[in-house]
Amino acid sequence: MNRLRLLLLFMVFLLLAGPASAQIPSRLPQFPGGSGSRPGGAGSGSTGGNAGGAIIDDTTRMIYGPRTTRYFLESDVLNNRRKLFTLDTLLEGIHQYNYLDRSNNQFTDLGNLGTALRPIFYETPAIGRQTGFNAYAPYGIATQNVRYFDTRSPYTNMYLVLGGRGQNILNFDFTQNIAPRWNVGFNIQRMTSDLQFGENGTTATANQRLVENWNFVAHTNYSSKNKKYTLLFHYNNLNHRSGDQGGIVLTKSDSATSNRFQGTPFLRQANSKEIHNDLHLYHQYVLDTAFQVYHTLDFRGQSYRYNDLNLTQNLDTIAELGRPFYPQVYFDSLETRQTTRFRLFENQFGLKGQFSTGRSAFNYRAWLRQRIYGLTNQFNIGRFLPDSSYRTRRFENFVGGWLGYYFPDSLTRATAELEYLIGRDLRLQGRLESRFLTAGYESVFASPTLLQERFISNNLQWDNDFKLRGTQHAYGLLNLRLGGFRLQPGLDYYLLSNYIYFDEKAVPRQETDAFSILRTGLGWEFRSGKFSLLGQTYYTIVSRENILRIPDLFANARIEYELLLFKKLYVLAGIEVHYRSSYKADMYMPLTQQFHLQNNTTLDRYLMAAPFANFRINRVRLFVKMTNANQDLFGRIYDASPYFPAMRRSLSFGVHWLLFD
Repeated sequence: MNRLRLLLLFMVFLLLAGPASAQIPSRLPQFPGGSGSRPGGAGSGSTGGNAGGAIIDDTTRMIYGPRTTRYFLESDVLNNRRKLFTLDTLLEGIHQYNYLDRSNNQFTDLGNLGTALRPIFYETPAIGRQTGFNAYAPYGIATQNVRYFDTRSPYTNMYLVLGGRGQNILNFDFTQNIAPRWNVGFNIQRMTSDLQFGENGTTATANQRLVENWNFVAHTNYSSKNKKYTLLFHYNNLNHRSGDQGGIVLTKSDSATSNRFQGTPFLRQANSKEIHNDLHLYHQYVLDTAFQVYHTLDFRGQSYRYNDLNLTQNLDTIAELGRPFYPQVYFDSLETRQTTRFRLFENQFGLKGQFSTGRSAFNYRAWLRQRIYGLTNQFNIGRFLPDSSYRTRRFENFVGGWLGYYFPDSLTRATAELEYLIGRDLRLQGRLESRFLTAGYESVFASPTLLQERFISNNLQWDNDFKLRGTQHAYGLLNLRLGGFRLQPGLDYYLLSNYIYFDEKAVPRQETDAFSILRTGLGWEFRSGKFSLLGQTYYTIVSRENILRIPDLFANARIEYELLLFKKLYVLAGIEVHYRSSYKADMYMPLTQQFHLQNNTTLDRYLMAAPFANFRINRVRLFVKMTNANQDLFGRIYDASPYFPAMRRSLSFGVHWLLFD
């Protein structure tokens, strides 16, 4: 087995030795009641088999397996609700290999793996100053999603996807216990995709690289023998490079279905690169169950570079837009070079504790958080401009508190949280969770992002004094069982004030009048023997569609059936369908990494079908999936975003292999 491990490590090294690599988040958001809710095998019945059991040696003694390799998250330690999760060995959902699938299509991209992302639905902003450059952030592993392992043996997780049409993903995890209470590990993830239309540079070839992305996470955790001291630490690096095409220029003949990908891009020699580095430390000491001290420390760096080296040609008026791609040129008509760097030091000290009375429990947490950050923006350095940069440095102090009460039934809890940026921002929220109901309310007043506040470049400039953005959000979700059905009707209501958006010229504006968003939803699940049907539907009404645009109707559905072949091959076969109604979706501006309003094109109703088959034999899971299987049906080709066609029909293959010694 050691020789096999060395061989596999060598193969992974060869794969990673090429151009820069990348990552896709490893946890799959599930449909309501999906695989995360059932500890058995995929589906109900024989598909689970004994694939999740422990490895057995010649003496039939159980040694190592998924039950001896478990993980936990920092948030569970912080809230004194530490839970050890077992590894996912299910068949359900393993075909959801890209970020859109894993978010249940609640994000949209530019039609290709690794391109800029934006959420379909409104998201409540974080308090404190944020950079505003976040179109590629979801491709990295967030701090709250880093897994810390509790293993009794070396653990290796290998995941490879050949996505068709030049889309590839490689994920390699390794962790090992150095001592009974000390684990170390790392995660390497790589993602690449090729051009689907037009040219990038001087030639147009079918295998030209569009995106290269890699993510590396090294992590460790330690606890003392008496469990009083716990330490969690990780280093996280994200490196993302993308060619920026701006969209596709179409003639009337190109608009035909057969020629949809024959157009040329708006931008010919534009590209961007983003790098994230994060050092994160969490540690705590338990003086008593009711009195504990903790500390977190973060050093973060983010840089974003955008270059357009063919600016003269890109300044021509584009017929579809009725204007050049860039609204204006201020200094240099030959090229644009933009660099933005952000540095953050964050320090948090807190007290927390837990009181238990019988089967109920009460948790509390209070903290002081300090942030020191700096932003530097430069453009076209060395080209006609003696000084073309500006800097922003600030210091922020937060105070906060959190309370949680866990009812005797162990399934019901109520939480409340308050955090205040002294002199400015505020976040207040409360939440009730039970077997039948989840309901809550949050009130947030957040500063504009640093990008919304100030930006100076060769093509876009502004210096704003915006007010705090306000969000009032009330929500509720019921969990009902009617015979073989599980239904989850839900309601979200938002009231927004001082909302900031980017207009048709990609310039930020603030709407001072308040407006609302009403979203109703229904999640459903039906299981009968080896057959399953599950999905979700949302209907959304926005009172100011001229500044915030969300499709009225949004739906996902999945039908699947499980079976056993040759007494050893477990199969889960089915089809996924995603529907989105027509709307004037936002257009992407790569210079600022922002999606902005446009009124020139409406995305047609969008219906995407993807049949799949997932397999498992022993420890190996595989899948085959056809993306956009209904391409050309009724003569329709869909756009993922304005001027960006969705991925064409393609066949994907993936393999997932777990090793435990």
